[in-house]
Amino acid sequence: MLKEEFNQMMKDLCQEIGILLEKKQIEQFYFYMEQLLTWNKKINLTAITQPEEIIVKHFVDSMTIAKQIGENAKLIDVGTGAGFPGIPLKIIREDIEITLLDSLNKRIRFLDEVIQNLQLTKIECVHARVEEIGKNKKFREKFDYATSRAVANLSTLSEYLMPLVKVNGYVISMKGSHIEEEIQQSKKAISILGGKMETIKTFTLPKSEIKRNILIIRKVKPTPSQYPRKPGTPSKEPIK
Repeated sequence: MLKEEFNQMMKDLCQEIGILLEKKQIEQFYFYMEQLLTWNKKINLTAITQPEEIIVKHFVDSMTIAKQIGENAKLIDVGTGAGFPGIPLKIIREDIEITLLDSLNKRIRFLDEVIQNLQLTKIECVHARVEEIGKNKKFREKFDYATSRAVANLSTLSEYLMPLVKVNGYVISMKGSHIEEEIQQSKKAISILGGKMETIKTFTLPKSEIKRNILIIRKVKPTPSQYPRKPGTPSKEPIK
């Protein structure tokens, strides 16, 4: 894909979701894509390697939650992988403070290089298991928002994210289609962990037939101190 084509496609698709990109931001996304594809030859960052698909399934998809995030908020992106949704959000929202969390150090090295080269500020990378930082006073109930994309079922994900969010903060879960059963099965976990389902936004990604859902859960009371449980337990034994 020529750079001019990339620029136009980014501009057009972002307009469809109500985001107007500046020239500098488009250039940052192009560089990010180049870095992603270069590093992907050395370490497994993404199975999506066509520029058009990267734009739609990674960049635009990540930005669909931008308008759900308040000004000057603190956000943690759990299981960020190659930086989604955290880095696209940071490119378009300089005001928010972002923590990128991943359990694989190779990915953290990639993210650190991208952040440095893009000269992004108020963003840090943390190499850890989410169950561990959920017990850490530096992170527990310190964020306005916790988000994640394609990490776990909603019961497990709630145990990962809810302990990190302040009371009256929000968990934003980015999901695909057919989520009705998953939502039903997670109701008890969300309640136990201090949350309340507030909004479900359903839409189709631009220039695709990909159905997406954004689940917004408000934290209404503190998470009990026994959560999250030890590493591995939330995924093996979700709260039911």
